[in-house]
Amino acid sequence: MRTAIATVCLSGTLTEKIEAIAAAQFKGVEIFENDLLSFNGTPVDARRMIEGLGLKTITLQPFRDFEGMSDPQRSKVFARAERKFDVMQELGCDLLMVCSNVSPDSLGGIERAAADFHELGERAAKRGMRVAFEALSWGRHIHDYRDSWEVVRRANHPAVGLVLDSFHILARGTDLSAIRSVPPEKIFLVQMADAPKLDMDYLSWSRHYRCFPGQGDLPIEDFMLALHATGFDGLLSLEIFNDRFRAGSARNVAIDGQRSLIVMLDELRRRMGSTIPDLPELPQKAACSGVEFVEFAVDERNAVGFERILTGLGFRKAGIHRSKAVTRWRQGDINIVVNSDKEGFAHSFNITHGTSVCALALRVNDAPGTVNRAVTLLDQPFQQPVGPGETNIPAVRGLGGSLLYFVDQKSGLDRLWDVDFEPVDAEDFKGAGLTSVDHVSQSMHYEEMLTWLLFYTSLLDVQKTPVQTVIDPGGVVQSQAIETGDGSLRLILNASQSQRTLSSRFLTELFGSGVQHIALRTDDIFTTVACLKENGVDLLPIPENYYDDLEVRADLAADDVERMRSANILYDREGPAEYFQVYTRTLEGGFFFEIVERRAYRGYGAVNAPIRLASQTRLASDTTPPGL
Repeated sequence: MRTAIATVCLSGTLTEKIEAIAAAQFKGVEIFENDLLSFNGTPVDARRMIEGLGLKTITLQPFRDFEGMSDPQRSKVFARAERKFDVMQELGCDLLMVCSNVSPDSLGGIERAAADFHELGERAAKRGMRVAFEALSWGRHIHDYRDSWEVVRRANHPAVGLVLDSFHILARGTDLSAIRSVPPEKIFLVQMADAPKLDMDYLSWSRHYRCFPGQGDLPIEDFMLALHATGFDGLLSLEIFNDRFRAGSARNVAIDGQRSLIVMLDELRRRMGSTIPDLPELPQKAACSGVEFVEFAVDERNAVGFERILTGLGFRKAGIHRSKAVTRWRQGDINIVVNSDKEGFAHSFNITHGTSVCALALRVNDAPGTVNRAVTLLDQPFQQPVGPGETNIPAVRGLGGSLLYFVDQKSGLDRLWDVDFEPVDAEDFKGAGLTSVDHVSQSMHYEEMLTWLLFYTSLLDVQKTPVQTVIDPGGVVQSQAIETGDGSLRLILNASQSQRTLSSRFLTELFGSGVQHIALRTDDIFTTVACLKENGVDLLPIPENYYDDLEVRADLAADDVERMRSANILYDREGPAEYFQVYTRTLEGGFFFEIVERRAYRGYGAVNAPIRLASQTRLASDTTPPGL
């Protein structure tokens, strides 16, 4: 299949859009008419620019309110079509996309529409052109692809074909079986779009919430299987209307679009066991078994204080890097790397962002294969000079310019602690009962959220959970979890349109997106909290009202509620499953730790998020105590 993208997907001028599309390695482009109308040049100038960047214009769209008009409007729409053919000739484009009529003046009737398209096909053919008919999901008379196909069939003209748009078909829940009977040569264009499941009118849903395949909830795979059954091997193009995309970087959004198509077609290839011409071979998605380490970039001045915090949380210094100012801190299966070296990536990251998480390392089944997949998906690989005897860990650029490392056993990368670090003995070490990284919570700009969702789901063998709406005293936060089937890796994406929420204020403090908090797991939260208090860790205070309500809401014994109250522990229950969570106070820069205990519980305590956020907001102006 030949892939393309519509200019309407991207922000910017036509020139900026075309440059972004070419940079994302597309070969075809749909020109949205408004982009051409606002272009400071002629269609011939636009053609020179497009073809000069190695692109081809596959269609001009949309041609609106065409079929079913009575005279004198009917004569006018044909005159308008002739003018569009003139423009298309100058653009070097041979396909005009016609969407179904929404005008209140239009008349119904399949035969009437078919007659109009037959005549339009005659006019197009005289110019060596074609027309393609799309059923809008809100079309006045034709809103079902089966009806638009019947119009095309009855028009019975070689220059008249069908547009299949995944959004218009899937949003209405239309049966897909009829697609399989459409001759592939009559499908002139397939437009792809996903979307979240929303209960709203089709027009608003389409104009504001479409997204790339894999970013939404529509059954895209079912659509592609039906399309594949036709033998279709023609134009497959992205057509996305999305407010976030219009606010974001055109280049980044174009890359997301290309990435989404590569993944979608690769999954189709694997499902069908067939080859797809021009599709790059992708290694399998990485099977991830957890977080190997979290790396903090800390300058020399703040390193002592930060390490004191780790000691309070029950970590011990387990290793010192053989050639750099880097230390390893360990507890249970958790590794935290504190990088205070004055050269290299972490140093640069610290200069920009202050004390912060500059890298995550994930345990995967095939580290080199994961990076190879990432590069094929247009992710950015990362390399920096490696010292003698130092482990070269494969990595790609991650959220906010941070790094995402990959460690596996078969490449020997899991030996990095023995190779890179001198061990530090601590026989008298007593931890706080923390066992593993439960989840990592990342905050990002609102317009970036779908990008990072696609980044993770295209690279790793993970699933996304439904978006949660969390109420912050400063506004609404959208939160979505990405997790492996066994829960060994859990990532939380948070974004808000309000600049007053804690997640947005964290972005200001950090000068960009990044990890805002890390949840560490324990098997006994009450014992862990007792250790933290003994070590001088100051925990986030929770209002008394919360516990007064909890005793009734959760049907807990008064003694159990009192234990939680005295330890500032939050609680949630899903059937027999239970979840306990407690938070440290916020560090300078907005970062904090969470401690959790899961008892067969799969969620993240969303019901408690407003309580935690209100408490953090109330204390935001307080000075962070020395212990944390």
